[in-house]
Amino acid sequence: MPATAPAAKPGNYRWRVCAMLLAATTINYVDRQVLGVLAPYLQQQIGWNEIEYGYIVTAFQAAYAIGLLCAGAIVDRYGSRIGYAIAIGVWSLAAMSHALAAGVVGFALARFALGLGESGNFPAAIKTVAEWFPRRERALAVGVFNSGSNIGAILAPLLVPLIAARWGWQAAFLFTGLLSGTWLAVWLLWYRTPDQQRRLSATELAYIRSDPPEPTARVPWRRLLRHRQTWAFVAAKFMTDPIWWFFLFWLPKFLHAEYGLSLLQLGPPLIVIFVAADVGSIAGGWLAGRLIRQGWSANRARKGAMLLCALAVVPIVFAARADHLWVAVALIGLATAGHQGWSANVLTLPSDLFPRPAVASVVGIGGFAGAVSGMMIATFIGFLLQATGSYVPVFLMAGSAYLLALVVVHLLVPRLAPAALNADADADADAEPGARTPL
Repeated sequence: MPATAPAAKPGNYRWRVCAMLLAATTINYVDRQVLGVLAPYLQQQIGWNEIEYGYIVTAFQAAYAIGLLCAGAIVDRYGSRIGYAIAIGVWSLAAMSHALAAGVVGFALARFALGLGESGNFPAAIKTVAEWFPRRERALAVGVFNSGSNIGAILAPLLVPLIAARWGWQAAFLFTGLLSGTWLAVWLLWYRTPDQQRRLSATELAYIRSDPPEPTARVPWRRLLRHRQTWAFVAAKFMTDPIWWFFLFWLPKFLHAEYGLSLLQLGPPLIVIFVAADVGSIAGGWLAGRLIRQGWSANRARKGAMLLCALAVVPIVFAARADHLWVAVALIGLATAGHQGWSANVLTLPSDLFPRPAVASVVGIGGFAGAVSGMMIATFIGFLLQATGSYVPVFLMAGSAYLLALVVVHLLVPRLAPAALNADADADADAEPGARTPL
C-alpha cells in the first residue's frame, strides 16, 4: 500500500501581514503613551492639577469613542487597506500636533484629534486578521498583534525620557508622529487582500479560506444590535477597557506619587510591567488555540482562558498598599498580563460570532462602549485623586472587573453560538416585502 503523501505546508505570508499589524499597534501605543510618561514632568512644567489631567485624558477617550462609532463602518465599507490608511494618517498628524500645545486646552485638543485617528486601529487590524487567518489561528494572531500595545508601552518609557531630556518634550511627540507616517507609506505600497496578493501561494490562500463560507453582504447596525453576541462583546469592553486606560495614563503618576520616581527612573518599572503584559497577550491567545486543538469546544477554550486571565488580575487589589516598589510592580505586571491575555480572547469574539463583513462594525461598537466607560473613569479618577490622593478604590475596581465581565459574557452567550444574521435578513424581507435592505 503506497504511503500517503504529507500535506503541503500552507506557507507563512499571512504572518508577514500580522507583523505589519504588530508594528502599527506598537506605534499606536507609543503615540498614546507619550503623554502618560511625560505627565509627571509636564504637570510640574505647565501646572495642571489632577482634575485637569483627567479632563485631558477624557478628551482622548471622548474622541476615541466618537471615532469608533464611525471607524468600524468605514473599515467595513472601504476595506482594511484604505480604512487603516485613513486612521494612521490622522493619528500621525495629531501626534505631532502635541508639540504645539502650551496649556490644558491645547493638550486636550491634540488628544481629541489623536483619539479620532487611533480609534481605527483595532477595527482595521481585527478585520485584517479575519481576512487573512482561518478561525483556529485568529486568537493567536490577535494575541501577537495586540502584544504591540505592550511593546509600545515598553518603548515609550525607554525612548521618551531620553528624547525629552536631549531635545525637549516637543521632540518626543514629533518623533512618534514620524514613525506613524513611515508605517503608512509601507502599508499603502505593500498591502493587498489575500485574493489580490500575487505573492501569496495557492496553498496558503486555500488554507486561509478553509473555514465554511461566510456571507459577504454588509450588515446594518440595527441588525447587529438585536443580538446578544453583540452585547456580550460590548459588556466585556465596557467593564474592562477602563482598567487598561488606567494602566496607560496613570501608572507613571502612581509610581511618581507613591515611590518618588523621577522621569528617567520610571523606565525600568514600566518596562517590567509591560513586558509581563506582552507575555500575557501572546500566552492568552496561544492557550485558547491550544485547547481548541486538543479537542475543547471554542466556547470552553475561550472562556477557560478568559477565566485564568481574570484570576490573574485579582491580586492587584493589594498594589496600592505595597510597602516596596517591586512588590507593587510585580502585582501590577501580573494584572497587565491578565488583561492582555483577556483582551486577546475578547478581541477574537467578533470574528468567532459574526461573519467577516460585520467584524469591524462589531469591534467599533464594543470599542465605543469601552471608550465611553474609559472617559467616565478618567474624569472620576481625576476628581478622586484630587480629593483623596488614594489609588486604593481604583485598584479594588480593577481586581473585580474581569470576573464580573466574564459572568456577564457567559450569561449573554452561554455557548458562543454565532449570531443568526441570515435569519434576521429573512425576517426583514418578510416584514417589508419589496423593500431594499439598508446599507
